Amino acid sequence: MDRRCLVVADDPDLLDALLRIAAAADMEAQRAIDAADARRAWARAPAVLLDRAGAVRCREAGFGRRGSVVIVVTGEPAAEDWRAAVALGADRVVQLPAGEAALAGMLADVRDRAGGAPGRVLAVVGGCGGAGASVLATAVAVGAARAGSAALLVDCDPLGGGLDLLAGIEEEAGLRWPGLTVGDGRVQAASLRGALPRVVSGRAELSVLSCARSPHGPEPAAVGAVLDAGRRAGGTVVCDVPRYPTDAALTAVAAADLTVLLVPATLRAGAAACRVADVLAEHAQVVELVVRGPSPGGITPGEVASCLGLPLLHAMRPARGLAGALERGRVPGAGRGALSVAARVLRDRLGALDVAHRAAS
Repeated sequence: MDRRCLVVADDPDLLDALLRIAAAADMEAQRAIDAADARRAWARAPAVLLDRAGAVRCREAGFGRRGSVVIVVTGEPAAEDWRAAVALGADRVVQLPAGEAALAGMLADVRDRAGGAPGRVLAVVGGCGGAGASVLATAVAVGAARAGSAALLVDCDPLGGGLDLLAGIEEEAGLRWPGLTVGDGRVQAASLRGALPRVVSGRAELSVLSCARSPHGPEPAAVGAVLDAGRRAGGTVVCDVPRYPTDAALTAVAAADLTVLLVPATLRAGAAACRVADVLAEHAQVVELVVRGPSPGGITPGEVASCLGLPLLHAMRPARGLAGALERGRVPGAGRGALSVAARVLRDRLGALDVAHRAAS
């Protein structure tokens, strides 16, 4: 697919406005001077912007219906505008200047999607305190970045100490949750990535949106907007979600394609996880279980899964030396061992769900 939007407009003032709006959305524009010129780009352009005359020409030329078509007018839309919109499959008729912000947002969304299929969202939840959900979430995101994905790690736990600290970028400049304002319920993916601190390892870059060292966590609407932006960017979004059901946590779980419950193989952890599993069952799309060993009492991962009524995704071996490595500043998932294996299992499972979703759609 071409990454340039197609503009068919005769009105010079309106043409200038459309080119300016496209530039504000960081999208290149290709102007067609006539219907024959427009036909060559009609199918492959990610978006089409038409003024009143351009819509009439395209309709009279018999162009087929397609998505992401917008008819733009400077006055009140006329009946002819709506007839052209129906014939061309236009998403909307936008009136300028009032609709400038909405049109720029629509173009930014299209630009984000033009790179390929939408991304996937993973939520990692600990079944009890100290389960290691933050460490596992970070390891998954690090592994996704190293595998070439546009990875985003989102901290939804305001009492967790900050994922920037766990990722070793607490001194890096960049946006944290307290500084993110979502006015219209939408976040541009490219702008978000550019504002966040990053973990850099070779060619791999992981963007991290962390809570600050304060008890004030993100608002639910902001979480939803960020996850939507990450999904539009086409990469892997990993959320570290607290086990206590805040509105922001439930927003993340509801948006996730896969929610993983991490439970240590102990009796008390299993008992605590039962309540968490009940909450997840009400809000999550898909919930699966990772059981972390060792088990002091000999409890098997299958027994934990049976008790919680969840499918067992992975039985995680003890990650020897992990606590010391984290204290020395090693980023989770940067090396080999049980943690990296578990992270890869979660990424593979998320990818399998992605394939199944595309096959069904």
